[in-house]
Amino acid sequence: ALLVRRSEIHPRNHGGGQMIAIGPARENDADWCARLMESTDPWITLGRRYEECLARLTHPEYTLLVARRESGEPVGFMLLHPRVLAGSPYLASIAVAPDARGQGLGHLLLERAEAEFPSARSIFLLVSSFNQRAFALYQRLGYQRVGEIPGYSLETASEIIMYKRLSR
Repeated sequence: ALLVRRSEIHPRNHGGGQMIAIGPARENDADWCARLMESTDPWITLGRRYEECLARLTHPEYTLLVARRESGEPVGFMLLHPRVLAGSPYLASIAVAPDARGQGLGHLLLERAEAEFPSARSIFLLVSSFNQRAFALYQRLGYQRVGEIPGYSLETASEIIMYKRLSR
C-alpha cells in the first residue's frame, strides 16, 4: 500500500499528518464504494443505482483500489481496467467521500492510478461534460482533452475523452 502523509500533499489544508493508504479492496469495500457512487455526482445525474454500481465495481476485469485513513476507514476509491483504449489503462471511476474532499485525495488517487501500470505509456479516462470540478482536476494534473462522445451516457451531455502521456 502507498502511504502518504496528508500534510505532505497540501500542508495548509491538513493537520496532524494523518496517513492515507491506497491498496486493493477488502471484502466489504465494494458495498461502501457503490453506496458512495449512488449518492454522489456524476452518478446521481447519470441515474446510476446501487446495483449497477456494485456490478461494475465487482466486475472481474477491473481492479478496485481503496484509499483509507490510518483507522482503516475508507475515504475514496478508483476503479481501473488494465487495457481498454489502444491497449492503455483506463480509469473507469474515481470518488472521494464528501468529508474528505478538497484535501488532495483525488490527486493522490490519480497519482496511484498512473503508477499502477508501470509499463504503460499512457492512461485514459472519460469525464462527463457537466462534471466541471473533475475536468479541472484532470487538466491540472496533465490530462488532455482528446475527444468527445455526445449523448453517450446522457442525452443532454457528452463524455469527454482525456489522455495523459506517462513519463517512464
